[in-house]
Amino acid sequence: MAFTEVCVYQVKPQKVEEFEALMLEAKRFLEEQEGLLLLRLIKRGYRIDMEQIRAGLPPLKITRIVKSVKYVLDWEFDTPEHYGAAQKNLYETYWKSMERCLAVPHDKYLGERLF
Repeated sequence: MAFTEVCVYQVKPQKVEEFEALMLEAKRFLEEQEGLLLLRLIKRGYRIDMEQIRAGLPPLKITRIVKSVKYVLDWEFDTPEHYGAAQKNLYETYWKSMERCLAVPHDKYLGERLF
């Protein structure tokens, strides 16, 4: 069963360009990790509430930054061991540069993919 991490980054507004450039550089490094099955970085740009959902309306584009810009890194590995090795490699290379861009520490959600 595939092992997945979803990581939420809240980036300082003044560090958005630096973070995106850093993640683009890290992408090549991350894609080389043994056992990697999936790698996606998503920038939050829309919001939706229950009234919109009930009405079948599309989400609304976010037009202003309040405290931070949110990104979600979704990556998946064939085993938890390959994931652990990739985390170590990321920690030894890009971690500190990434953390300097963050408004708050990142959140990690780990588990096995069900479907």
